[in-house]
Amino acid sequence: MSDVARIPATPTGERCLLDEASMARTVLRLAHEVHEKHASLDGVLLAGVRTRGVPLAQRVARALRGLGAGDVAVAELDIDDYRDDRPRPAVPRPGALRLAGSGCVPAVDGVAVIVVDDVFYTGRTLRAALSAVHDAGRPASVDMLVLVDRGHRELPMRATFVGKNVPTAAGERVMVRVREIDGVDGTFLVAAE
Repeated sequence: MSDVARIPATPTGERCLLDEASMARTVLRLAHEVHEKHASLDGVLLAGVRTRGVPLAQRVARALRGLGAGDVAVAELDIDDYRDDRPRPAVPRPGALRLAGSGCVPAVDGVAVIVVDDVFYTGRTLRAALSAVHDAGRPASVDMLVLVDRGHRELPMRATFVGKNVPTAAGERVMVRVREIDGVDGTFLVAAE
């Protein structure tokens, strides 16, 4: 029996995978893993995928500062023009990658980019993120950091840094809520309707 099966459901049918405290511990552990791989944060950029990847990237950056690792740049990554499930514009809008808070376009040539997202599912978001990062320049490397990996890959990709692996059925959804957007922290498994 998986850990998910033992978690009681709420009256709305959601199963809590990570509460506020466990989300904070998970982000801290992910920050430790990033620091182990990138001892010096010089030349590292955390690129949070809009919407919930941005506050998660900012939390990882704060955790890295708390570990004494120093500052790391955080950017907001808008992949809307790169998705393969919508009509694509003839020419993507410039500036899909912008520094969080300033709106400036960061230089990615020779930089280790860590794409941050809340849930890793089919791999299509990462594919779109890779295209957006590539359009911004030529990074030294690209890694993926996710809070939850739920499986069901459609593309041959994997995340480098994973907060929690959650086996799911195809019809289930994983919902991440962050205080900055939703007013509450938590990660929930929602049953198929």
